[in-house]
Amino acid sequence: MGNSSEFQKAVKLVINTVSFDKDSTVQVFEATIRVLGSLLSAHRIITDSKQPFGDMTIKDYDNELLHMAHDLAVRLLPAFENTKTGIPYPRVNLKTGVPPDSNNETCTAGAGSLLVEFGILSRLLGDSTFEWVARRAVKALWNLRSNDTGLLGNVVNIQTGHWVGKQSGLGAGLDSFYEYLLKSYILFGEKEDLEMFNAAYRSIQNYLRRGREACNEGEGDPPLYVNVNMFSGQLMNTWIDSLQAFFPGLQVLIGDVEDAICLHAFYYAIWKRYGALPERYNWQLQAPDVLFYPLRPELVESTYLLYQATKNPFYLHVGMDILQSLEKYTKVKCGYATLHHVIDKSKEDRMESFFLSETCKYLYLLFDEENPVHKSGTKYMFTTEGHIVSVDKHLRESPWKEFFSEDGGQDQEGKSVHRPKSPELKVINSSSNCNRVPDERRYSLPLKSIYMRQIDQMVGLI
Repeated sequence: MGNSSEFQKAVKLVINTVSFDKDSTVQVFEATIRVLGSLLSAHRIITDSKQPFGDMTIKDYDNELLHMAHDLAVRLLPAFENTKTGIPYPRVNLKTGVPPDSNNETCTAGAGSLLVEFGILSRLLGDSTFEWVARRAVKALWNLRSNDTGLLGNVVNIQTGHWVGKQSGLGAGLDSFYEYLLKSYILFGEKEDLEMFNAAYRSIQNYLRRGREACNEGEGDPPLYVNVNMFSGQLMNTWIDSLQAFFPGLQVLIGDVEDAICLHAFYYAIWKRYGALPERYNWQLQAPDVLFYPLRPELVESTYLLYQATKNPFYLHVGMDILQSLEKYTKVKCGYATLHHVIDKSKEDRMESFFLSETCKYLYLLFDEENPVHKSGTKYMFTTEGHIVSVDKHLRESPWKEFFSEDGGQDQEGKSVHRPKSPELKVINSSSNCNRVPDERRYSLPLKSIYMRQIDQMVGLI
């Protein structure tokens, strides 16, 4: 927002009052994306020589936020020790390490979405430790994928590598794993991250995607991504969760804009029906399965990215709709409240930090055409928690590149692994294109009205 006095005040508050030397057990994933990510992002904003957001420099700044990020990451490292697979424990005590009664089960997203923050920290410090442990976890999970489908499950035992949760979908437990394969490649330029992402995306399109092949033409149901068994590809249930609404935004980043338009329209239709997104929605019963809405940002994020890609004013209207619903149903005296029930609109006394760091930020940026973020071309990327990171050469150089390279293309069991030669980003879906949506379509509905109506019918709006 360019509000330098508030930013400087906040930075000083954090430097002067925050300490991680606490007898407190935290989730490794949440501490990484919410706390580590924000410290690194703010540090980069302060030390950016160009200062695009106004003067965000701090007088006598001595890399305190970077040192704090380092301190926190060191306290998270015990999660990666004493695990037979290299997949980290889900929780760690900031003073004493992994609790003795610790759970050996973790979700794929929680263990496999640490690479962006840990990689940035390693490259800023010149210390490969953090990137190495995060990368080892990603590769360990990747090597556990099904030989038949190429899919991963959602819950794994970190000692045995056995899949406890065999559900494969795009929502809770898996969402940011896919997101960080692509974002790690964008930031660090390591080809194997892109190769893993491409293979994962192919499996997603082959096994999770239902409905007609093209989004905006042809017969059949609208495209929908479902939850399947990771080994057989068989449908496991008929619900989708609200976290999956991030996926159109990820599809925008790879240039699969047409498919993104369709999936986004489906989630927007659910929003229109309830004025919020229920945590789980049963597409067969056309009703919510889990009724709360904790002010999640995923639909707003996808709306923002689709607007950036298409410049279609339709997405400004979607944003306005979401904003008005939030004002109408969630605003309370001291902030905005989680909806306990999307139908009766009862509230909970809870406002998650992601409401500010993502939901509000993406809404603000959607309407702020002149923001420096948009003036920079593609210089900025958002972490999974909405923290802004500049994409620059400095992060693409690491002295330990060779250290991470594949050992002769073999996996842990020594089987040779087929690795696609071309690192280019080729998307498999036939509706894909990396071009901007043509100008003549810019001011019409992004989806033909017949298909819009079909989606409205599918969620019981008509």
